[in-house]
Amino acid sequence: MPVFVEVIFRTFTAFILLWVFVQLLGKQTIAQKTYHLYIASITMGTIAGNLAFNIKIKSLYFIIAIFLMGFVVFMLNLVAVRNPRFRKWIAGEPAALIQNGQILEESMEQARYSLDSLKQALRGKDVFNIEDVEFAILEIDGSLSVLKKPQYQNTTKQDLNFLPLAETVPVELIYEGNILYENLAKHSYDEEWLMAELKKRNLAVFDIAYAVVGTKGNLYIDLFRDQSNN
Repeated sequence: MPVFVEVIFRTFTAFILLWVFVQLLGKQTIAQKTYHLYIASITMGTIAGNLAFNIKIKSLYFIIAIFLMGFVVFMLNLVAVRNPRFRKWIAGEPAALIQNGQILEESMEQARYSLDSLKQALRGKDVFNIEDVEFAILEIDGSLSVLKKPQYQNTTKQDLNFLPLAETVPVELIYEGNILYENLAKHSYDEEWLMAELKKRNLAVFDIAYAVVGTKGNLYIDLFRDQSNN
């Protein structure tokens, strides 16, 4: 087989394999929202590039490597979705950099995030004064989510009709039918309060797919049966 024909064949093969990889793992692979997906994207791209042009090595070896990498990433995704305990080790977890208007130096140091990087990210959110910020959270994809202090937030029609409520960061309490005791321990909520709220709604923990206390202190609950009714 002429070299140029082999290169054409290998290039198309690499493209098809990458296409299958993205289709199987979903759009989050493109966004590279987690550590393992970021690493997998770089590795898969390198393997595919070598498959297309490195004719000194048999194409079968590269194809095996792509399928093996895809299988590893698929299994990691599966574990991360079904087990929140391992999810933070596989995908990482958000880190609070500013809480209650105070910069958390220890958290920034653990995230390897400098003050200059924080100020730059805040400017990207149209925030030029750190003192305007109530909460700032570094998401697992590297983006910064910002909640301004009430007096610096934009006024809405709802604000004109109602008194503003004190806001805080959301607190996840139940995930996939399991209570997140670590989150309960870090905040003012306890298991007794949670069970009382569920009792008011005639619900049990195993009925709940996701429960979170929102920014205004309201409890949001999503049930497993909601999905089966769609």
